[in-house]
Amino acid sequence: MPPFPGGPPPMGGLPGVPPMGWEGDAPRVRRGDVRAALLSLLSEGPKNGYQMIQDIEERSRGVWRPSPGSVYPSLQQLEDESLVASDESGGSRIYRLTEQGREQAERHLDGEPPWDEVARSVPEDRHELRLLWAQLNEAFSHLARTANDQQVTQAKKLLRQTRKSVFQILAED
Repeated sequence: MPPFPGGPPPMGGLPGVPPMGWEGDAPRVRRGDVRAALLSLLSEGPKNGYQMIQDIEERSRGVWRPSPGSVYPSLQQLEDESLVASDESGGSRIYRLTEQGREQAERHLDGEPPWDEVARSVPEDRHELRLLWAQLNEAFSHLARTANDQQVTQAKKLLRQTRKSVFQILAED
């Protein structure tokens, strides 16, 4: 039986465990940040939704990865407002700014990119911690899909010890 019925845990984290963000250090994404980020990215050239999600995550140094559930409705809204047009290409929908969208994007480009603001909302010393957690989550997902019995046993031992070590760090205070 696989470690998680139906496959590996979702990329955001383990079932019942919040993805990367923990209460005190969760990034603050304001209303309109997704829209501003999409306009800014599209001002650089046509992209599909997945590319934009990846770009936002990369530019925010892993702090902000907007969900498809926030990106695609925003793109649809931008399309409804005639700020964005889309075409089907190779099984993917490619979005590009219209002339009206370029004007709107230029107004947003005057200020700071939204991914910088969101990244700044998390204390600098937490950025690497969050990145390491994301990398561990990726490794764990791979392990859950492909590990043999011996590897699963070793991983469980390592995770138990790691958990214990983290609580020891917290107890030192």
